[in-house]
Amino acid sequence: MGGGGDPLDTKHGNSLGSQPQKGIITYALSANRQRPMAGVTNAMIFNTYRRCRAQFLYVVPPIAFAYLLLNWATEK
Repeated sequence: MGGGGDPLDTKHGNSLGSQPQKGIITYALSANRQRPMAGVTNAMIFNTYRRCRAQFLYVVPPIAFAYLLLNWATEK
């Protein structure tokens, strides 16, 4: 059926052949508002473990080498 005009606004009750309803109030709550801290502790524990494991080879060998070097230097 062509013609220009605005598209139908069904969100606000402006659809074909129906009058806007009055006196009906609906409330909605997004998922972020319902449980904003859902899974935080689990993610915190496992993400910390994963990040520490990923950095292990960058941190431990230089520290171990420096310890062995200083230990050797103090004995000598």
